Amino acid sequence: MTGQSTTSAVAPSAARSEPGEVGSRTGPGGPLRGITVLDLSTVGPAARATRLLADYGAAVIKVGAVPGRGTDPIQPPFYAYSGSRHLRHTSIDLKDPDGRHAFLSLVATADVVVESFRPGVVERLRIGFDELRAVNPGIILCSTTGYGQSGPRSAWAGHDINYLAVGGYLATTEPRADGGPPVPGATIADAAGGGMHAAMAIMAALIGRADGGPGVHLDVSIADGVLWLTSLAVDEHLATGAPVGPAHNMITGRYACYDTYRAADGGWLAVGAIEPRFYANLCRLLGCEQWSDHQLDDRVQDRIRADFRSAFATKDRDAWVTELAGADTCVTPVLSVAEVVGDDQYAARHAFVDAEGASPGGRDGVPTRFRQVGPVLAGMEGVGAPVQIGDPAHSDTEELLAAAGVRPERLAELRAKGVVA
Repeated sequence: MTGQSTTSAVAPSAARSEPGEVGSRTGPGGPLRGITVLDLSTVGPAARATRLLADYGAAVIKVGAVPGRGTDPIQPPFYAYSGSRHLRHTSIDLKDPDGRHAFLSLVATADVVVESFRPGVVERLRIGFDELRAVNPGIILCSTTGYGQSGPRSAWAGHDINYLAVGGYLATTEPRADGGPPVPGATIADAAGGGMHAAMAIMAALIGRADGGPGVHLDVSIADGVLWLTSLAVDEHLATGAPVGPAHNMITGRYACYDTYRAADGGWLAVGAIEPRFYANLCRLLGCEQWSDHQLDDRVQDRIRADFRSAFATKDRDAWVTELAGADTCVTPVLSVAEVVGDDQYAARHAFVDAEGASPGGRDGVPTRFRQVGPVLAGMEGVGAPVQIGDPAHSDTEELLAAAGVRPERLAELRAKGVVA
């Protein structure tokens, strides 16, 4: 079975330190304030998940490898994942027994550990769920992998496009001219199938633990998340045997009322006039009223599309937006990223915030100040301006380990040995 949670039989210890003690810091408020998350990932779905948790108020501590000891981890660009907004950093050599003990000292007062190693790696490092709950019975371990901890694909390497491929998403999308599935323009599997999936699972586990439940090991499979995203099509096939694919139904391009059309200036418009009254409004305003009663008539869809194309080609994109968008037609412009960041709707929603580098003048290649997507999801609190962007080269190790009970002389020994940085 996929998507399993392995629950501990041990109840949380009454002597456990207050949640969030190690990671407590000044940061955004929100429903997860007081929750501490140790994040062993650098990029991908796990990093997406902890970004969400941080923007909901959790104190997220990025636990990376010690530079120069083994393979250095991937360092994302300064702007990625909101530029380490409100995150703290420590470097610990988890392969060294002393490093493992230092990490477990952080686990003792944390709430969540997030990792994205291949299945079996945390067990080989002796920081698997059994070792974590031995020092903290209430710990939540979230293991985020491409295909989960079990099954014939569990050891496969992969990226976003692979998970979209095996989850049915690519095969239900309109093919390219050569008949092949298109490459999506956004990392849907990483962001939703993995990142949101993991964040929701963690928050549900936190609620369960608050009601007296034990810690849990969450087996987050990105491919399972994609399967859920594609479940409307999959469930239809399972229930009816229908050969679900591109242009199979309304939302996969079968009808002219759900498509994209080019305007006179080369811009594009997205049309999603599913409801009959919206479709009728569209036909009337395009001068195509002869098709108002033929929305779902398969025999004439090519003719409707041809007339819609001809109509849209008579005016520029924004002229059509002015005429149609507010007239209950479900028409919107197809905006480029450059247009999105200047869009009035997002400005009204305060979607973008100013940010600045952690060091005066910025690091090499990093502008002193720039803009980024703010905490835009419901329930997230504003961050103020400008947001101070964390420097991945900066280490909070001394403060974090001291708060976890590591004595100064012991910390000095660990630094001298190169186990922490």
